[in-house]
Amino acid sequence: MSKVPPPVQIPQPPAPSSGLAADAVASGLPVHPVDRVRLFSPDQWEHFVQEWVDSLRDEYELVERCGGAGDMGRDVIATVNGGNGAWDNYQCKHYQKVLAPGDIWVELGKLAYYTLKGEYSYPRNYFFVAPQGVGPKLSNLLKKPHVLRDGLLTNWDKACRTEITKTEVVDCDAAMKEHIANLDFSIFKTKPLLHIIEAHAKTRWYVARFGGGLPPRPEPTPPPGVPTDNEAVFVGELRRAYADHLKQDLKDLDAGLASRDDLREHFHDARVEFYSAEGLRTFSRDTLPQGEFEKLQDEVHSGIKDEVRGSQADGYQCVLAVVKTARTLQLTSNPLTTRIHTRDRGGICHQIANDGKVRWVK
Repeated sequence: MSKVPPPVQIPQPPAPSSGLAADAVASGLPVHPVDRVRLFSPDQWEHFVQEWVDSLRDEYELVERCGGAGDMGRDVIATVNGGNGAWDNYQCKHYQKVLAPGDIWVELGKLAYYTLKGEYSYPRNYFFVAPQGVGPKLSNLLKKPHVLRDGLLTNWDKACRTEITKTEVVDCDAAMKEHIANLDFSIFKTKPLLHIIEAHAKTRWYVARFGGGLPPRPEPTPPPGVPTDNEAVFVGELRRAYADHLKQDLKDLDAGLASRDDLREHFHDARVEFYSAEGLRTFSRDTLPQGEFEKLQDEVHSGIKDEVRGSQADGYQCVLAVVKTARTLQLTSNPLTTRIHTRDRGGICHQIANDGKVRWVK
């Protein structure tokens, strides 16, 4: 019986090239938020931290950025809700390396110096926030308040004496030593970068800084059965437009439109559109920096002006023509473009009327 030859491995074709996606060619491969943050300038880092802390509205009633000359060792300060003046300090350190003990002695010295002088009260918490984080030596030191206090005293002459202020040499005399001995050194902490980014992702500034697209938009709230005060102006404009169309006075919309199904339907649709646009305004407020929705309104206003100036038979025909034009506008430059519904366009026209910027009856 002949011997069976061993199996021969069949050559495999080379793996296909991954190629390049169109969006990668246009904008490059996406940069992870952690890596992007590490490319920030120190000023951008402080603004980023301010955005994150400002979003903590349940905890803080006021967030201020003090970074720069004259900050007295405070970068971002947050006043605690109902805390009788209690505040937290977020000290921003945008270094190319992890924070070490030598990076913080002068900051502790500034806090001791300015609180001794009475320039401000001692904070409730003091957070070091750095894109590279804190190194193991500083991490261990922050867990040992008494050792941290001793380290400040030991390093005062080298790190603090001539560095706290340019106008004064600050000696660690008896008064300063007594002050430091009475300070609570357990307030010094750090915040991990990933925790900060995760929290920042829930703010309206995240997309502007990191991209990635807007989240899904909630369904708009339907209008209440009876118009409310916030609709008064645009409802009044529609009443005048209908009266101009019918050539009669319309003090009571319900009675005046009782026999006109088309106008009643239009009035209902206009209110639905208005509330849809109000929903987009709220969505913009929660997901984008301030002013983006107003820019969208300005674009629509600019696009409908000629139609408003045009010669329509009456006010109602003017409304129809303007809304029709608004629905055809190219609004691709606004960051909200991917979340605009068809009804929003007409709704923005009614918002503009509600703001008194257009009138349907000349």
